[in-house]
Amino acid sequence: MNDDISASFFSHKGDFTLDIAFTTPGQGVTALFGRSGSGKTTLLRFIAGLERAEKGALQIKDEVWQSADLFVPPHRRALGYVFQEPSLFAHLSVMDNLLYGYHRIPQWERRVAPEEVIRWLELEPLIGRNTHSLSGGQRQRVAIGRALLTSPKLLLMDEPLASLDLQSKEEILPYLDELFQQLDIPVFYVSHSPDEVMRLASHLVLLDHGGVRAGGPINDLLTRPDLPLAHLEEASAVVHANIQAHDLEYHQTLLGVPGGVLAVHHKQGPIGQQVRLRIHAKDVSLALKPPELSSISNCIPVKVIDINVDREPSQVVVRLALGEETILARVTRRSIDQLHIERGMQLFAQVKSVALID
Repeated sequence: MNDDISASFFSHKGDFTLDIAFTTPGQGVTALFGRSGSGKTTLLRFIAGLERAEKGALQIKDEVWQSADLFVPPHRRALGYVFQEPSLFAHLSVMDNLLYGYHRIPQWERRVAPEEVIRWLELEPLIGRNTHSLSGGQRQRVAIGRALLTSPKLLLMDEPLASLDLQSKEEILPYLDELFQQLDIPVFYVSHSPDEVMRLASHLVLLDHGGVRAGGPINDLLTRPDLPLAHLEEASAVVHANIQAHDLEYHQTLLGVPGGVLAVHHKQGPIGQQVRLRIHAKDVSLALKPPELSSISNCIPVKVIDINVDREPSQVVVRLALGEETILARVTRRSIDQLHIERGMQLFAQVKSVALID
């Protein structure tokens, strides 16, 4: 049985050529990431069948939706599509919007129940209301719920937070976190926001000028020095950890990582639970030995993989091995020279701040 999703499309329109091919896991969230004009939305529309490329192939696990001699029309592709704008039916209640697609799915093909979606997205207080009275974040939650209730084999999300203000984004992100953990449906998530991608995605396809520049597990791409992500102001690594203890006196949770423990703000969860951390490169400093007196309590042993020129000539990006994980440190060239840091050295990374992302 094939558990992957593979896609390839070629299209030339005007002065823009899209020539893309990639394979990604058929589970979890794959972010289609790139700057405006890189081809993200066009690719999503080809996957949905809303537009037809000059050449195209698409296979969702064992099911072929497009090949040289086959084109499954959009209405026969078992997918849900969430756009930037929710586009709800104004004359229907929230509940009727949710059930609009659900009633059109044969009973034996329904894989998601309305009560599950209502619980996941906390829509119970809204189900009797008219959609025009909802906030932007609430409308988008309803749109996501409606897409899920079509029991899709693939969920497409085209910058679903782009039209929301900052407060609405912060309100809806926890719902997406929870939803993606609960879903057994692969998701293609289009975004040009590094913060959203790092928080939500497990896999990444990096698009550039209509082509695929790189693809793979998210932390592999975030920490590759030949890619722009490692040189962004918000350059970060996403690493795995597990809950080891809760320190209620200081309202912290202690997380086990290779070679040590990191303290973060208190998070509810059982001992042993797997979580993901976001560690900003700018929050990592380097030392030859553990500091004896420091306000930075997070200090873990690491090994230098390589040292790379950054976009600022005064700085470098250092790739560090944390067990089998990779993290980044952005430090000055002066510090590298003064500490005589070289590839292969064993060091200690002091981490000023760690963000728990799930």
